[in-house]
This record gives sequence, structure tokens and C-alpha cells, in this order.
Amino acid sequence: MQRLQAFKFELMPNGAQVRDMRSFGGACRFVYNKALALQKENHDAGHRFIGYVAMARRLTDWRNGPETPWLKEAPCHPLQHALKDLDRAYKNFFAKRAGFPRFKRKGNGDSFHYPDTKQIKLDEANLRIFLPKLGWLRYRKSRDVLGDVRNVTVSWSGGKWFVSIQTQRELEQPLRTATTAIGIDVGIARFATMSDETCIEPLNSFTKHQQRLARYQRRMSRKVKFSNNWKKAKARVQKIHASIANARKDFLHKATTTISKNHALVCIEDLQVRNMSSSARGTNKQPGKRVRQKCGLNRGILDQGWGEFRRQLQYKMAWSGGMLVAVLPHHTSQRCPTCGHVSKENRQTQAVFRCVECGYENHADAVGAINILERGCRLLACGEWAQSGLSVKQEPAEATAQFSA
Repeated sequence: MQRLQAFKFELMPNGAQVRDMRSFGGACRFVYNKALALQKENHDAGHRFIGYVAMARRLTDWRNGPETPWLKEAPCHPLQHALKDLDRAYKNFFAKRAGFPRFKRKGNGDSFHYPDTKQIKLDEANLRIFLPKLGWLRYRKSRDVLGDVRNVTVSWSGGKWFVSIQTQRELEQPLRTATTAIGIDVGIARFATMSDETCIEPLNSFTKHQQRLARYQRRMSRKVKFSNNWKKAKARVQKIHASIANARKDFLHKATTTISKNHALVCIEDLQVRNMSSSARGTNKQPGKRVRQKCGLNRGILDQGWGEFRRQLQYKMAWSGGMLVAVLPHHTSQRCPTCGHVSKENRQTQAVFRCVECGYENHADAVGAINILERGCRLLACGEWAQSGLSVKQEPAEATAQFSA
């Protein structure tokens, strides 16, 4: 089995390296935005889409031209990869997997990517890594890097620079130690309810820091934009956002690791989180209804991290030799697991399920998890494959393990 895995560390650059990394991230952002503007102009003129190869030729002209000679100071491969990112964004848009590509803003996820590892050197003994045009950079080592280095990404987040090293290594197909199957129903009041009627309480990391975050955002709004005090206030806001994201990610990693180690088959709902958390504001002519309630629901949904929960379960189940099955979510909380009767009246409240046909009672989320497990087992028994595709930006293995009862 071939495993792709990413190892992320905090960098400890000096002042010159910080300036260079900011410059490289800005150059990649400039190339991405310039190519996107060119694509829009080309489309408005009625011409065909410009592919990556033709756009890469224009990048050579930009680097050698008199208007942007400073692009030569940045490494070439990260600039080319910025064009690949735009090309992939357009393909996702054409395939209706994502929205139309948007221009990148300064300070919003600045990063650059080294796809070629010929000039990259990793010295774990001295806790440093060599990157083209940056030299040797020290990093905080938290674990060993396993496998052969395939690519490296340098990113800025929360006032700190990080390096993500993706590796590839060959492993034997893992043997399952667990033999149980479980269904999981995700929610807001309960983060995850299992078909064995156990549950995981939500972390609600954003809700815990919401008032504090709003206070610092109000302080930033009172400052003169782009002044030194405004930059300090913005750094505090970004630090709070980073702590919220880190707490959520830590919570999800612990939950998914426990589930993947203890079960051989996990069934979940194939939820469209983007559609579920879409805005209900509407337009000026047709304003939405109950907008404030929908905004609170959207915050609650996004605070749980259902998409990241599924992504982590996907690769961790494959790593442990198990399987993840995604089933259709229709009527999972309205169907009685005993008699099969489906009705809105079965779910008396948000938490109480009472079948009007046979009188079966249970927690509504537990009923949903039981139905999800049953539906997943039926899909496997009928020979259907319900596993969805992996995210492009994920870290894990490409191999999938097969499950047999």
C-alpha cells in the first residue's frame, strides 16, 4: 500500500528569510491574480480558455519583461504551481465542483509550493530544511519525517510561518484488528451520535471565543486602516482565529483516531455542508426569511467541522484497514428502525423520536445513526460503492482498504 502523508512544522526563519518568504508569497499571489484577470479579459473578448501550457509561456514573458522584473527574484517552480492552482480551480468550476475562481487577497493564506524536490534537502539531525532561494531554515521538530519527500509547501498563518512536507512510502496492507461496524449521525447539540447510542459532545471552539473575538474586531475597526496600531490589532484577531482552528482540528483528530481504531466499518451521511450552510439573506427584491436564525444555524454547522471530520475519517479508516461508507441522508431521523414507518410525526422534537405506528422510542440522533448503519450495510450487501472521492488538498493515502464481513 502506498501512503501519502504530510508533516507540518513551524519554521524559525531569520529576518532576511522572512522578507524573502513574504516576497515569494506575494509573487505567487500576483501571478495568480494576473492570470485570472487575463482569463476574464480573454473570455469577455469571446476567445477560448487559455490552458496551463500557454499561460506558462506568458509567465516567462512576465519574468523577462520590463514591467515585472522582480518576478525573477522568486523561484520559478512556485510561480508555475500558482498557474496550476488557477487551472485546477477553473476545471473544478467547469465540473461544477466549486464556484468561480476569485482573486487572492494579501495576508489571506499566503503560501508557495515547491513541487520539485531535487534541490530540497532535509537535515533532521540539525532540525533544518534547505529550500531554493531561501537557504537553510530551522524548524521546530515534533516528530520524525517518514518516507521520501515529494513536495514542500511554505505557508503563513496566525503570524507564524509553517512548512508542510509531503512524503510517500510503501507499507504493507494493514490487517484489521477491529471487527465492529458503526453508524454515525453528526449534529450540533451532539457532535456525533453512534448507532450503539454513545455520543461525542461538541467542542464549539468558535462559540467559546465568539465574544472575545468580537471585542478585538471592534477595537481593530476603530483604528486607522493600515496604521501600525491597526496591524497590531489585526494580528491579535488573527491569533484568536488560529487558536480556534487549532482547537477544532485537535478535537477532530482525537475523535477520528478513536473511531478508526475501534471499528472496521463506519457509515456516515453524505451531507452537502456547503448547501446546508448557504446564506438565507436573499436579494433586495426577494429578501430571505428568518435570516438571523439561519445565520446562527450556519455558524453552528461550520463550527463543528463536519467536512474535515469526514476527510480525516476517510484516510484514517484506509490506514487502519477499514472502510468508510457515505449514504444518502434522506429520512434517516424520521424512519423507525423497528417497523420501517417513515413520517415527520415520528420525530416529536429535536431530540425525541417516538414512532406513531409501533410506539418505538429513542433519542432522534441515535435513531438516525441506526438507520445510517443499516443503509450502509445494505449498500455493501448489494455490491454498490458509496464511498465519495477524496479532497485534493488532503494529506493521506491514495489506497483504499476492502472490507469483508
